[in-house]
Amino acid sequence: MAKAFQNGDFRTGYYRDQTFALATGMITVRQLFAQLYANPGLDAEPHSAGRQMNNHFATRNLHPDGSWKQLTAQKNSAADNSPTASQMLPALGLSLASKKYRELKDVLQDERFSRNGDEVCFATIGDASTSEGFFWEVINAATVQQVPLAVCVWDDGYGISVPRELQTAKGSISKVLEGFSMDDGSKGMEIVRLKAWDYPGQVKAFKEKVSQMRKHHHPVLFHVEEVTQPQGHSTSGSHERYKSPERLQWEKDFDCITRMRNWMIETKIADAEELDIIENEAREYVVQEKKAAWKEYHQPILEELKEAAQLIRNLAHKVRLKDDLLQLSAELENAIEPVRKDIFKMVFQALVFTASSPCAERDALLKWRDVHLAVNRERYASYLFTNTAQSPLKQPVVKVEYPEKPKILSGYQVLNACFDANFTRDHSILAFGEDVGKIGDVNQAFSGLQAKFGAERVYDTGIREASIIGEGIGLALRGLRPIAEIQYLDYLIYGLEPLMDDVSCLSYRTKGGQKVPLIVRTRGHRLEGIWHTGSQMSLLLGSIRGMHLCVPRNMTQAAGFYNLLLRGDEPAIVIECLNGYRLKENIPSNPGDFTVPLGVPEVLRKGSDITLVTYGSCVRIAEEAIRLLDIVGIDVELVDVQTLLPFDLPGIIGQSVRKTNRLVFLDEDVPGGATAYMLDKVMKEQDIFRYLDSQPVCISAAEHRSAFGTDGDYFCKPNAEDVFQKIYAIMHEASPAAYPLID
Repeated sequence: MAKAFQNGDFRTGYYRDQTFALATGMITVRQLFAQLYANPGLDAEPHSAGRQMNNHFATRNLHPDGSWKQLTAQKNSAADNSPTASQMLPALGLSLASKKYRELKDVLQDERFSRNGDEVCFATIGDASTSEGFFWEVINAATVQQVPLAVCVWDDGYGISVPRELQTAKGSISKVLEGFSMDDGSKGMEIVRLKAWDYPGQVKAFKEKVSQMRKHHHPVLFHVEEVTQPQGHSTSGSHERYKSPERLQWEKDFDCITRMRNWMIETKIADAEELDIIENEAREYVVQEKKAAWKEYHQPILEELKEAAQLIRNLAHKVRLKDDLLQLSAELENAIEPVRKDIFKMVFQALVFTASSPCAERDALLKWRDVHLAVNRERYASYLFTNTAQSPLKQPVVKVEYPEKPKILSGYQVLNACFDANFTRDHSILAFGEDVGKIGDVNQAFSGLQAKFGAERVYDTGIREASIIGEGIGLALRGLRPIAEIQYLDYLIYGLEPLMDDVSCLSYRTKGGQKVPLIVRTRGHRLEGIWHTGSQMSLLLGSIRGMHLCVPRNMTQAAGFYNLLLRGDEPAIVIECLNGYRLKENIPSNPGDFTVPLGVPEVLRKGSDITLVTYGSCVRIAEEAIRLLDIVGIDVELVDVQTLLPFDLPGIIGQSVRKTNRLVFLDEDVPGGATAYMLDKVMKEQDIFRYLDSQPVCISAAEHRSAFGTDGDYFCKPNAEDVFQKIYAIMHEASPAAYPLID
């Protein structure tokens, strides 16, 4: 595989690809050990700075300032993640990008990302993982779309201890995939069967088939059988427990290293004596590199330990508990293979022992701790986002503008104008999803745009949410600007795994080495019936830290988010109001330019009695309730948070509470969901407790989904009357005479 792999190609893989990584030069032996030791230094461990387990590879595809490197001048690996078969999802987009760059060569000629679409993506996977749904989604999509995807299945006959006969139909993934074969002349997938121990056969097949893929763009399955397993699946198990003596003997006889050695001797590439020398030198080299990697990792820790121990000794001579502190210092200095955790635990104990003994020496220890805590925050808590000049948080805010006599049209037409302008401005923007292409999505925001910009940029996919997200990941990793549409918020759960385990943590787990500016477009809120009514915000808030989560109240606000995000370089989800596409809005005169900032709530109505905080379709519920509250003289300040991630960066809600001294959160998520999240954020970060004259209240939907019909929606989700009653009760408690009980 390494011999067929060229500069510009991508690997997305199985976390046992260390041989391939070494063969391509993506990693060195010393770096493999640095991964094992979790060295937090990028110089020593450039793949993840110790944030991922060993054998998880990620080439550095960005310069230190976050700008793209020339990916066509290097061999590339998308950042590994561990959930089985999850590597298949970005592989679809990584290979599709080659097709897009070739199809759009007249408008996309950026040699940083592609040279005529000749690049191939290699997806490696263990045979057992081919039972996962992600694998099948991607095989189907890759075959339909005819992309240069090389799917490499390593097959040792087992999935840990379970034989493949109990996992795969016909006991063979290549046999069961024969329906996808292109043997009948159809646009299918080519299937190649190989033996793991047949080195020259594999070299020939990979070189020949991959060369054809570069020219003709079609997927190939390389089913590599009879892989041997010299050790158990992990250090916690032994394959002797489930393999017969005959199988174990076969594995010794067909061990790939043994077979390679025999082949080299038979073909007179080398004799036995030469190979013995090579093997001995290799062992010595690995030992040397292991020691060097350990020293690079451990020496800085020893130096920090020495500093901390000395500071504790200095403090010991100034306080009453001298012997206790000297014992701490001695334990620290005598620790066997200490880690930073050991140092900080000892420093903390020393500070606890001397809490009532302030002195310069204690201040010095405190300062050392604070300095090194900051260093370790950078080591272990940085780069949740890209932190580049292109971050959407750093983009200029452009006010929406309207002509003197604006057209008043349906909300979807605002979005349509927004997308039209952005597609004209930036040829790297693509939009895809179920029904997005020909009909312009089920709510018409892309209406007419496929005809205008072509099916290469605005196109339909099958019903396959997980691989729609994966498609977007891969396209974004190769410099394109994908908008991946998930038709309804309910269906986002099918695509949540790649968003949670790949997109949201990509910048973090590569420490700024890769970025994925994917925009996921979906819709939800306030529709009658169980399946399209879910708010699901608590699910997202707990899963996608590292992405922005936008919850606009109307399509103009949504357009402002798209305009901002398409100029930024960070991933986001935009949830449009499902019942807002036909509501009337003014059409801006700058539909593709105005921006709505992230994390900045908007005060929609000023008031003095109570602060009501909400978002999305619940804004209209709040406005209806406020009209009722006006009748009884309750003056409500209405705040639309606009985004949940990030949340109220300037502290607008806190400023409002300082004035009104009362606070209510409203949404249609489950109790304890997003309303509790918002309350927690303002209580912890905006210091509002001292300003509250009443207990804060959260108004949420029922714990179950909404029943069908208008009445189902009314009685299952918060309505204007519910909001009125909750706010009126707060005001009654504060002033019973002014607000007597209604019921």
